[in-house]
Amino acid sequence: MPRSAILTAMHFIARLAACALALASFMFAAGGVRATGGEPQIGQPAPEFALNDSKGASRHLSEFRGKPVVLEWTNADCPYTRKHYTSGNMQGAQTLAQKNGVIWLSVISSAPGKQGYVNGPAADALTESRGAAPTAVLLDPAGTVGRLYHARTTPHMFVIDKDGNLQYMGGIDSIATADVSDIPKAEPYLKEAMLAVDCSAWPCRMRQPIRPVSTASAALPSIA
Repeated sequence: MPRSAILTAMHFIARLAACALALASFMFAAGGVRATGGEPQIGQPAPEFALNDSKGASRHLSEFRGKPVVLEWTNADCPYTRKHYTSGNMQGAQTLAQKNGVIWLSVISSAPGKQGYVNGPAADALTESRGAAPTAVLLDPAGTVGRLYHARTTPHMFVIDKDGNLQYMGGIDSIATADVSDIPKAEPYLKEAMLAVDCSAWPCRMRQPIRPVSTASAALPSIA
């Protein structure tokens, strides 16, 4: 294999690892101890939180009680995230959410100096440049809410029903690759859950969170 191709493959693998590591960096509290608290459970109340949005306003999960809510952990530099934004798949899901009265909160938990970190103005510029349509972009540079929800990679999706109970957590769809051509072949887990959060037409069950994978032989670090 040409050296240039090898370097390209290594660079891509490194970026995939960073999708996990950008979040993994806040999965541990000071002193290297994993943050305490159990993982959120399907059918149980979603953990309450408060974060500033990209405009500087404090937003509480409870303020959206009475409406379904999608939480999207995002990192604009992650190949998996870029797959769904460059294709328009994520924007399509956000527009669908708007049409159905679903609140969409994009959460950025990358720490300063880490891949995907942005401040408020940069987050707004990113939203505009991508044609994204979240209800709000929430900034979590300390990783507090990421730890609370055990968010593991990006995009990591959560669906909360109008009563505040968690009904889905996992990947946006069934094929965890960075290949845009896989989107039409994938089962749209997030869209299914979002449109049936009352569980009357969709079997509410936990799906395993997606993890970065690669067809290359190099193994990525575990963040479980």
